[in-house]
Amino acid sequence: MENRLSFTSRAYYSIQLQGVLEQIWANQFGSLEVLTFHSTDSQRPPVTTVVGEVVDQAALAGFLNFVYDLGMPLLSVTYLGDA
Repeated sequence: MENRLSFTSRAYYSIQLQGVLEQIWANQFGSLEVLTFHSTDSQRPPVTTVVGEVVDQAALAGFLNFVYDLGMPLLSVTYLGDA
C-alpha cells in the first residue's frame, strides 16, 4: 500500500530561506532544527535551512507565512518523507 500525503499528514521538510533565522523562532513551531550557512563570498547572503517534522499542512503554511512576515525570501521547500 502506497503512503500518500494529505492535509493532515505529519511529514518531514527541509525549508531554505535567504538570511538568518534564529533558532528561537523555529522553536515556536515545534522541533524544527535551524542550520545557517555563511558563504565565503561576502557578496552572497547567508542561507538558513530549517529541517524537521511538521504536524500538518496548516502548520507548514503557518511557518511559511511567519518567515514571509519576517521578510525572509523563500528559496525552497522540500518534502523529505512521512513522519
